[in-house]
Amino acid sequence: MSKSLKIVRTVKDLRKQVGKWRADGKSVALVPTMGALHDGHLGLVKLAKKKADRVVVSIFVNPTQFAPTEDLSRYPRDEAGDLEKLGGVGADLLWAPSVEEMYPDGFSTAIVAGSAAEGLEGAIRPQHFGGVATVCCKLFSQVSPDVAIFGEKDYQQLIVLRQMVRDLNLPLKLIAAPTKRAADGLAMSSRNAYLTEAERAIAPSLFAVLSELAADVSEGADLAAGIANAKRKLLASGFSSVDYVEVRDAETLAAVDRADTAPLRVLAAVRLGKTRLIDNVAV
Repeated sequence: MSKSLKIVRTVKDLRKQVGKWRADGKSVALVPTMGALHDGHLGLVKLAKKKADRVVVSIFVNPTQFAPTEDLSRYPRDEAGDLEKLGGVGADLLWAPSVEEMYPDGFSTAIVAGSAAEGLEGAIRPQHFGGVATVCCKLFSQVSPDVAIFGEKDYQQLIVLRQMVRDLNLPLKLIAAPTKRAADGLAMSSRNAYLTEAERAIAPSLFAVLSELAADVSEGADLAAGIANAKRKLLASGFSSVDYVEVRDAETLAAVDRADTAPLRVLAAVRLGKTRLIDNVAV
């Protein structure tokens, strides 16, 4: 049964509520999202409930992490549906600020993302991780959570934020949740709603190809040859283009040139029609 979920839209009201919980000795978890919630997001909330007494979910489509050519204006939004879903999994508070509340007139401070932001998404979307790091630093400051929960689907984002929390001595712990997948292997994503029926049938090939590459790498396959083969398979499967397929150090995202350095992560981004999909698989 769903419960009525309280919504706050100003930092003042947010801190007032969190302050009451703190006064009662309650621990707090934060689940940052951009809304258009799916089962993957709800899984993060369920995990957060196991890690803290109270769970704050933020919904904010952050304009600073979108380039002018990207899909900010058409990014899916459904606050009413999101509220119903969050009530059903027991979230305690929805933090849903406006752009003006997050970035008031005169706002001019930003976080520069560290070395983990280099390459991969950072090469394709140069301003992305600066925007992600800045908004997450603000969210951490606003909510003051004990823990924050992030999914592994956005793996580079996770590593970038871990680096930021460590480097800035932020007083919280980041917890990673495994990627939630559909039965056919497609990683759950709000952008999956953009896929046509035909594209949706092709999309699971991304996970299949990456899983095969990860298995080959774990057996000592030549990285360059394996990556080239994976790119060919993705294009043959029907993807419009491949932005990248790479094997990186799983903890730092540093480039590697041999398969015997562990732990490793296979990461990829592809385009399918007008939709861009990312995924990753542990080696």
